[in-house]
Amino acid sequence: MLQMKYLDRIRLLLDDIESKSAEQTDRAAEAIVDAQLAGGQLFVSSLGHGNDHDLLHRAGGLVSVQPFSFSLSVRDSIGGAERDREEPAEHYDTSTETARVAVRSSRMRPGDCIIVGSVSGRSVAPVAIAIAAREIGVTVIGITSLEYSAEIDAIHPSGKRIGEVADIVIDNCAPYGDAALEVPGMTEKVIPVSGAATIMTCWMIFAQVIEKLLAKGLKPSHYISGNRPDGPDFNKRMQEQFRQQGY
Repeated sequence: MLQMKYLDRIRLLLDDIESKSAEQTDRAAEAIVDAQLAGGQLFVSSLGHGNDHDLLHRAGGLVSVQPFSFSLSVRDSIGGAERDREEPAEHYDTSTETARVAVRSSRMRPGDCIIVGSVSGRSVAPVAIAIAAREIGVTVIGITSLEYSAEIDAIHPSGKRIGEVADIVIDNCAPYGDAALEVPGMTEKVIPVSGAATIMTCWMIFAQVIEKLLAKGLKPSHYISGNRPDGPDFNKRMQEQFRQQGY
């Protein structure tokens, strides 16, 4: 059955992540712990296909994981009279400049950490965020597929991909093109694996953060399920603990 073939492929993926990426996830955790103990914060930007939401306010997850997102909306219709209007002489790349403004307008500070992701490595927004964050002294942890990224050209104006702009690069080991199953009768592979891979690497990082804090005699703030009867009160206590200790 194809569903079992997919599970077999995921098992191979997990083996690849263990052998190729565990050292880097541990290094990322070390950077996060160092940042938090120095008063820094941990931000998570979009990791592709909304995966970042799986890491926020989750049972067993860290209170310290903070979302970073932004949007820009411009309303400037001129009723179809733009036919003879010249484009601005100065080139302005909206995606890159918006990311820079967002980072500089945010609560990110030197010494913080941010996790960004792009399976292909070339998506403009995460590359722009990574560059802007590093400009202000933030440690960037980038999650990408090194195999996929190696096969395609960058589209960010800098000519760089996530693996070339992040301080710590974690390979999620997804294959080129992401889809992973060869199926008779289909001309292309089907069913992606990057979602599972990216989330797995993030939880590996956070598990190491917990281990490293406990090794220092420090108790990290964490959530339990809000659907447990004791969940809401417990989580409020953990949020207050995080505000006081920063981890």
